[in-house]
Amino acid sequence: MTRVAIIGAGFGGVAAAVELLAAGFGDIVILEKADRVGGVWRDNTYPGCACDVPAPLYSFSFALNPDWSRRYPPHHEILAYLQRVADEKGVTPLVRFGAEVAAADWDGRWRITLTGGGTIDADVLIPAVGQLSRPAIPLLPGAETFEGVAVHTAHWTPGIPIDGRRVAVIGTGASAIQLVPAIAGRAAHITVFQRTAPWTVPKPDRRYGRIRRALSRRVPALMRLSRGATWLLTLVPGAALHGNRTVNAGVRGYAWIQRRWQVRDPTLLAKVTPDEPIGCKRLLFTNAWLPTLARPDVDLVTEKIVTVTPSGVRTADGADHPCDVLVYGTGFAATEFLVPIRVTGRDGRTLSGEWSEGAHAYLGLAVPGFPNMFLVYGPNTNTGNTSVIYFHEAQARWIAQAVRAVAAGDDLEVRPEVSATYDSEIQSRLSTSVWTACQSWYRTATGRIVTNWPGRAAEYRRRTRSLNRSDFLPR
Repeated sequence: MTRVAIIGAGFGGVAAAVELLAAGFGDIVILEKADRVGGVWRDNTYPGCACDVPAPLYSFSFALNPDWSRRYPPHHEILAYLQRVADEKGVTPLVRFGAEVAAADWDGRWRITLTGGGTIDADVLIPAVGQLSRPAIPLLPGAETFEGVAVHTAHWTPGIPIDGRRVAVIGTGASAIQLVPAIAGRAAHITVFQRTAPWTVPKPDRRYGRIRRALSRRVPALMRLSRGATWLLTLVPGAALHGNRTVNAGVRGYAWIQRRWQVRDPTLLAKVTPDEPIGCKRLLFTNAWLPTLARPDVDLVTEKIVTVTPSGVRTADGADHPCDVLVYGTGFAATEFLVPIRVTGRDGRTLSGEWSEGAHAYLGLAVPGFPNMFLVYGPNTNTGNTSVIYFHEAQARWIAQAVRAVAAGDDLEVRPEVSATYDSEIQSRLSTSVWTACQSWYRTATGRIVTNWPGRAAEYRRRTRSLNRSDFLPR
């Protein structure tokens, strides 16, 4: 019997397990370092944390949910949904909790070593740790001297003191624009430190009432209709990102109207106006961010941080910004795939060595020299305009085909020339798109972009629909 080991019990790991179970593979172990299913939605609990993709699309196509409370649900609803799907699809009993992976070594099979001791052997290894599992905390001079509470949004705990405190938030990405409005009015004062202004547009959020939820339960086709309509809406920012000048201008105009309507102070308006093209960072949907920055108890600082002091943050203009709580809303180390797990493939080849100039994988799924290892949410499979769960499902279906081939007696190792040709295509497409105008956070030190997919989601689904055995080395 073919044994499969999946690393991670987030959306990607659950998607892979569900697809494998449906394909008839039952010898599956899911290694999860935490104590429950959930991934990023288990780890991120900061005030205001919610999905920025509409719920009808941010859910599995095989488990549409009639009980969402609103179009953009809060994190606890998403976590409960994922845990319920894992329970109902028989995934939860496959999970070994408290099992953190230290290393995986290929020697005809995969031998997986756990940090707490012990090993697990498997025929197939499926890393599904994602791109958003390791918080990125900048190395700021003096950070260790800060005498208050310092926390990354992904490490938030309920006991962090906010009410009546001075709070400094570093970053203006997706987490920060949710957190800051949620704590404004509770904190005595909030100082937000911005490196570059994000592109924002109004968030078309709304509550889903009792009648809608009841109809969705009784007529499931309504949920599929809503999902399809939501999918069509994601094509608009996608077209803007991928170079449609008319749509791009329309989105920029929509963002301009929001800024002009919600920000009247010319100094603040200049600070919140992006100076980069749409697509360099994720387009953010929000109704509360700009009005919150305009509050008298909130300051937006664009001066460079030079040091953290025991009592706050000092910027390049010499100003000291006192705070009691320092929050890093600085995102994740998205370009450092699988770190700190040590993966060794055929002939002693290490994944860290293979990726020394930036991660790459054929279809984001397979790496030359690493047989029977298939990634979920691997290099160049992130999306800037639609649901990543759509990508997870496409990957899971492809992986099920790969596991079927392994069960038939193959060891699947992608041909180096096939992977190199694919990688060259992806990097070439990225170099001729909007990404050329973007700054370093999407690129590795070598200039490669290793996170994002350069095309539309439908193209990725088409290219992963069928596993092509000729793309792999012969038996």
